[in-house]
Amino acid sequence: MAKITYIEFNGTEHVIDVPNGRTVMEGARDNGVPGIDADCGGACACSTCHVYVAADWVEKLPAKDPMEEDMLDFAYQPDAVRSRLTCQIKVSDAIDGLVVNLPEKQI
Repeated sequence: MAKITYIEFNGTEHVIDVPNGRTVMEGARDNGVPGIDADCGGACACSTCHVYVAADWVEKLPAKDPMEEDMLDFAYQPDAVRSRLTCQIKVSDAIDGLVVNLPEKQI
């Protein structure tokens, strides 16, 4: 299990224990974190689970695959370095303490 901190655009923090094997998106969706719409249910077919990964976590996460890179083009104000789709980040002990910031909106 990993503790993930989701920070809404307004600064509200949600610290959630997410079981290993789930995704960061599922942790948000299953715990009612506002701002993660997850319209495609985790199929990497939209950008509505977009977040900005805290700078000190960017290099600790697995690299984006080409599909995620393509979908991020549709996200609201993507950042070339920090933007990720939470449906593509698998939870494991290695990401315990991850901090993600939600954008102002999802599109």
